[in-house]
Amino acid sequence: MTFLQHITRRATLLGIGVFLLASQIASAAEIRVITSGAFTEAYKQLIPIYEQASGHKVISAFGASIGNAPDSIPSRFARGEKFDLVILSEGGLEALAKDGKLVKGSRVDLARSQIGAAVRKGTPKPDISTVEALKKTLLNAKSIAYSASASGTYLSTELFPKLGVAEQLKDTAKKIMSERVGAVVARGDAELGFQQVSELIYFKELDFIGTLPESVQQTIYFSSALVEGSQEQEAAKHLVRFFTSPAVANIVRATGLDPATVR
Repeated sequence: MTFLQHITRRATLLGIGVFLLASQIASAAEIRVITSGAFTEAYKQLIPIYEQASGHKVISAFGASIGNAPDSIPSRFARGEKFDLVILSEGGLEALAKDGKLVKGSRVDLARSQIGAAVRKGTPKPDISTVEALKKTLLNAKSIAYSASASGTYLSTELFPKLGVAEQLKDTAKKIMSERVGAVVARGDAELGFQQVSELIYFKELDFIGTLPESVQQTIYFSSALVEGSQEQEAAKHLVRFFTSPAVANIVRATGLDPATVR
């Protein structure tokens, strides 16, 4: 760690401490949270800091924003699992809200995320910098992995048909259930993988090749909401204020996300 990085980290942690001291709630609580993939890396870095500084305990669960995989967030709600706070893509959030699972008006946008692509380290890096290059890369790839969550739904139902490659990709493109796309590409089970940037960049076995071209990119908001019937809503609100504090914006940004509250 360089001297500048050390000073920046110290300043960030000081800002977090000031935030927490200024916004403490009366007593320690257990906050049950379920979060979807793209926010996971930021979440894993922030929660230990929050717990240490606040005295609250966060009980964490993880799942895809959408879909019917057993560990997806919709499936877990359907089974009656109990949470205080949910963090997921805006489409998934809207679906839960329509089902009456969430407290009305409690949505808070946490971060914006874009879709990127990666290959196994040491293999050729295909070009996805333009729409034509992306189309050529998709058609030339022997195997493609994409997420079963929000980004994969966009790719399979909107982008592939828009590019006119959906039929050709039926045999080469595969939706990945209950696992990160990066893990599939890293072990060689797919030549090319697409997922949220924040879910790809942490695989040391991968080479990140970039984001989709702007004209066909999908920017997804990942947002939090209180769960209807939660017993720890004030504590959950406190955690959300922490997630959206300017003091943690650099940590969120370093995980491949754009903090939604920082313009």
